Amino acid sequence: MSEHKIIRLGHHGDGIAHGPVFAPITLPGEVVTGAVDGQTLKEVRIVTPSDDRVAAPCRHFKSCGGCTLQHASDEFVADWKIGIVRSALEAHGIDTDFRPIVTSPPKSRRRATFAAKRTKKGAMAGFYGRGSDVVIEIPDCQLLLPQLMQGLDVAKELALIGTSRKAALAVTVSVAANGLDVAVTQGKPLDGPLRQGLAELCERLLLARLSWDDEIIGMRKPPVQRFGTAEVLPPPGAFLQATSHGEASLLACVREVVGEAKHVADLFAGCGTFALPLSEKSQVIAVESEPAMIKALDQGWRMAKGLKPLTAVARDLYRRPLLPDEMRALDVVVLDPPRAGAERQVAEIAKSRVPRVAYVSCNSVSFARDAQTLTEAGYTLDWVQVVDQFRWSAHVELAACFSISTERPPELSLTSF
Repeated sequence: MSEHKIIRLGHHGDGIAHGPVFAPITLPGEVVTGAVDGQTLKEVRIVTPSDDRVAAPCRHFKSCGGCTLQHASDEFVADWKIGIVRSALEAHGIDTDFRPIVTSPPKSRRRATFAAKRTKKGAMAGFYGRGSDVVIEIPDCQLLLPQLMQGLDVAKELALIGTSRKAALAVTVSVAANGLDVAVTQGKPLDGPLRQGLAELCERLLLARLSWDDEIIGMRKPPVQRFGTAEVLPPPGAFLQATSHGEASLLACVREVVGEAKHVADLFAGCGTFALPLSEKSQVIAVESEPAMIKALDQGWRMAKGLKPLTAVARDLYRRPLLPDEMRALDVVVLDPPRAGAERQVAEIAKSRVPRVAYVSCNSVSFARDAQTLTEAGYTLDWVQVVDQFRWSAHVELAACFSISTERPPELSLTSF
């Protein structure tokens, strides 16, 4: 056993000592002992605890890999997550105003992917253990909505008929307006008996929808999601913000940037998280690469009442970003890209000089890179709002406002779309 002092936390939430040596479930300033295995400190014992150390609220924390920061105070986590974004921006020479973090409450996650496998006595479901492929059961999870916790029993039943004891199912469960929406991958190939068994299980467990490798097996009721006044039926396994609270917080930021703008583009629009609420007041172009998602968005808009015109476009913005001429009529661009960011698209936005940009990001590094592109083109990063909807994890999300002073043509049409 050797002694180490934790200097800082890494981006994955592990403490880092000189070496570097990575020590899970530790905090800066703590003195710890353990056995060094490569770059990892194992059998960690806390000699001198940090003042920011607290008792984990969940009894599964030490073994479960679902959370990484339950041992840290809420104040520490808030400062640390804001610090991650601030440091990423400072590396590109950017300073801005940071608003107080917004954190989703416990037991608010509405979507999770469970691991489920057969055992000698039946089946088990939960999350993978910390740094392992061992499935840990989580009957007292403090992260998930009570409705979502019901998905654990669903996952067990699926494992009994859909996998062998050598493999684990990935069971993604989302809480929808009409019940649980369940999408399964990594299971047995579909055949007649399995298909029949899954259909019977969907009925017996009163699931809204059950999908197997993107094929819909049964749908008792459409598992709709509400975005503003519109109801959308997403394709199986489609992206959904982790909590309703987090979604509302991000949407509030986007609405603030959009204001009274008449013409808005929502890029990487998904199923309409932002585009549909924004269409209550603005004319919107929604662009998304996945045809099934943009189709769901479009149908949701068509079924809703009282919305402004919305044009839904299936287009890969990594390969074919919107060009400045296509953005001439826009007052605001909203973008919520995947973790890789939107390097090529942001370069075109910078050339277009669209007056305002609302940028929603799940990766501070790619966000800071794109922010540099915009600021070098004359944009100002007015503010950043960190949103912690993945409570007790190292995951960081944010919304930001960019603006530029520019003269715009008085009226242009969006007929090019």
